[in-house]
Amino acid sequence: MLIPCPHCGPRTHEEFTYLGDATPRRPDPADPAVETAFFEYAYIRVNPAGPHRELWFHAAGCHAWLVVERDTRTHTITGAAPAGRTESSS
Repeated sequence: MLIPCPHCGPRTHEEFTYLGDATPRRPDPADPAVETAFFEYAYIRVNPAGPHRELWFHAAGCHAWLVVERDTRTHTITGAAPAGRTESSS
């Protein structure tokens, strides 16, 4: 599986460390239901079959965090971007 690092070019997945789902967002500490929100943020995960956004760290390369778009059924990678520059990073 090749990951298209935007800094180093295509690299084999062995150079990267997988973190997990890139879609959860940290809850607002001022939320009245903060305990439930943080529990769900930390422990509740879906296991999608199909296209998925994941966090990967390029440990053996540029040391950048990337958001990789990968199909979990086929392992086909359709894109990668620096983690701080993705459309849903807000």
